[in-house]
Amino acid sequence: MLLLIVAYLGGVLTILSPCILPVLPFVFARADRPFRSHGLPMLLGMALAFSAIATLAAVGGGWVVALNQYGRYAAIAMLAVFGVTLLFPSVADRLSRPLVALGLRLAGPAPETKASVFSPLLLGVGTGLLWAPCAGPILGLILTGAALNGASIGTSLLLLAYAAGACTSLAAALLFGGRLFLAMKGSLRTGEWVRRAAGVAVLAGVGAIALGLDTGLLSRLSVGTTSALEKALVEKIDMPMPIPVPLSQPRAPALPDEGGLPSLAGATEWLNSTPLTAESLRGKVVLVDFWTYSCINCLRTLPYVRAWAEKYKDAGLVVVGVHAPEFAFEKLPANVRRATKELGIGFPVVIDSDYALWRAFGNQYWPAFYVVDAQGRIRHHQFGEGQYAKAEQVIQQLLAEAGRPAVPADLVSPQGQGTQAAPAESPALSGETYLGYERARNFASPGGIANDHAHVYSAAAPSLRTNQWALAGEWTVESERAVLARANGRIAYRFHARDLHLVLGPSADGKPVRFRVLVDGKPPLADHGADTDAQGNGTIDGQRLYQLVRQAANDRERLFEIEFLDAGAQAYVFTFG
Repeated sequence: MLLLIVAYLGGVLTILSPCILPVLPFVFARADRPFRSHGLPMLLGMALAFSAIATLAAVGGGWVVALNQYGRYAAIAMLAVFGVTLLFPSVADRLSRPLVALGLRLAGPAPETKASVFSPLLLGVGTGLLWAPCAGPILGLILTGAALNGASIGTSLLLLAYAAGACTSLAAALLFGGRLFLAMKGSLRTGEWVRRAAGVAVLAGVGAIALGLDTGLLSRLSVGTTSALEKALVEKIDMPMPIPVPLSQPRAPALPDEGGLPSLAGATEWLNSTPLTAESLRGKVVLVDFWTYSCINCLRTLPYVRAWAEKYKDAGLVVVGVHAPEFAFEKLPANVRRATKELGIGFPVVIDSDYALWRAFGNQYWPAFYVVDAQGRIRHHQFGEGQYAKAEQVIQQLLAEAGRPAVPADLVSPQGQGTQAAPAESPALSGETYLGYERARNFASPGGIANDHAHVYSAAAPSLRTNQWALAGEWTVESERAVLARANGRIAYRFHARDLHLVLGPSADGKPVRFRVLVDGKPPLADHGADTDAQGNGTIDGQRLYQLVRQAANDRERLFEIEFLDAGAQAYVFTFG
């Protein structure tokens, strides 16, 4: 009730707005006529115009917002136009000229016939239409709030209360005529400054709302853009302004049916679980993750996959990691078991060393996600790193479709460490580089690669260009790796990235190989990776990916060198982040 009174008094005070002056001349032309036959019909017409505006707010604005989000853009545009009219009176004058002309015609000398109520009624309608764009900021904000937050009975009642206040002001103008007009002329100078200040505030608010800085900004603007009397009234009552209600979230789009979950038969071995089948997984939402343990892209997805497996296990999610090897050493079950344990993977992992599941899914990428619904249908897939929010939202959506208990709508945000740390925000300018001759590129040692037999390579580190690499010492370069024949062999690479990784293996008999890393000819110090110390020292103790350099940023190219202090080192591929 108190808010309705405020709206009513705000409507009364809008008569002090300078932009109403063009309306008053033909209103005063009726001041000398009977109030019952001319004044009341005019007020009725004005009330009808305001009622139409209320209906538009309650039906049109809410319908537009419900239809699609472009209703919000329309509301913001309306505020922008409103601010411009406050700031530039000439714009408001141009917008009002057609209706003013109509009003002057209606207010003209009546013919020598019996007076009709239709003329003052139409005059009231025209007056009401004029009053809508220039009645004051409160009306514009109420209308915009209806468009932004949806229609409500409260909004319509506020508009009708505002209309009643405006009609009261018009009645006073009719009854007191010239004296009120003169008083208003005296307030024009002050009102003009208030109007312009309001225009600046409204336009500033438009920018803030368009940027989504604060969903409560509209309510604060409703105080900041009122006239001095309106503001004083609100402060006197000490009534909080309503805060806009955020729009409900749109429904997630329907996910396509990409076919049934293929058979999981043909796997070499299952880890962390008894063998699973497509039939046994029916009724569960399943995330199938193709990965391999020496792949940097796969390692960087693991924090998210582990977090999803833990967060949604009680809601009906089963994560199945399909380990499909890239290199020959990744086919060995003992290596996969060791990597799974060291990486902290507790969800089921199927060893697919013969690529039976890889072929069944028609997969071609590491990493690759396939999300399966409770009916055993693949509903979503994505390849490579990133888009973790999308993948988790799909999981949530399919759990909801399966009728599972409500799951938290928030998203996980794990922080990976070491080789599982997220890549740099700015992309690496160096790419995956294989050392085996089958896929080698940018090799810069004099004489090129001698395939499959031992060869002594000369150093070429100082002359390397960006993304070139070279060997020094006696190496045997095979199809997928380079194997060091004698101690103190070296590899050099000029790279441009934050992180540098190298997939390495110890000697063929499993004996560890010591190494030392230099960056630009010096120990890496603070730029050392997770597998080296500040002086660049490290040891190859297994066939896996090693993080050798981890800088704060990738703002320049660097010369990387690694020297192996023992024979037998195996080097496979450089990767970067």
